[in-house]
Amino acid sequence: MSVAEPFPLYFPGDARRPFGSELATRRFAKVAQLEEGGRVLDLGCGPSIQAGVVLAQEFGCSVVAAHWDEAQLSRMRERVHALALDGRVEVRRVDLGRLSFREGEFDAILCQGPIVMALPDALRSLRPFLAHRGRLGLTYPVRVGRVTPRAVLEFWERRMGGPLLLPRELLQQLSQAGFEPESVESLQDSELDTLYRELAPYLEQAPAESIHWLREEMALHRENGTATSSYAFVVGRRREPGEKPPASRDRG
Repeated sequence: MSVAEPFPLYFPGDARRPFGSELATRRFAKVAQLEEGGRVLDLGCGPSIQAGVVLAQEFGCSVVAAHWDEAQLSRMRERVHALALDGRVEVRRVDLGRLSFREGEFDAILCQGPIVMALPDALRSLRPFLAHRGRLGLTYPVRVGRVTPRAVLEFWERRMGGPLLLPRELLQQLSQAGFEPESVESLQDSELDTLYRELAPYLEQAPAESIHWLREEMALHRENGTATSSYAFVVGRRREPGEKPPASRDRG
């Protein structure tokens, strides 16, 4: 297996991100039981800070919108100021290799679209920053359909440094890392087609070294004609050591 390329896996500029819609953000907020004054980390958000705006304006949350790129941060600050959200949305630069948030600082951590690090690293690194019963919602590629072509499997293994998981295997990874899995959803064929179609114009504006993997991913999707890999959004609640499992929903 070749060595995985550096993270993060990102989407250029203001390009549409998987699960980056206002509706998806509202669904997450409800699952995470966010309310007035809740602290949320929006990690890797785009310049529009769409999720942060929804969470601040509609749910009364205090949001830290974090990114690693100074050009993105400048546009994010302009957006926050233009919407008069300076006191409710804080724009902060982060080093993904050395995150320096306080333990238990956030009621929820949200990663819509960009994949900031390999799954085991993300779960291990982000869990301590969640408060008791805090929720983590993140995007990750998954295997879908009955048969996944070898070229697709090899691409994602090269890209992520590990095998492409099924959605249920993604939930198992959460459970093993100290989370109570709560939900997982993946993009359907039509949603993935729309995502790639809307991404295309942005590829011409982005540095070639940053999006060559995205070009290959889109080419594989076109060759197969149907989704054999997709993006999933998974939500898990921080589980504490010795915590009892949730009660059965089927009355035994």
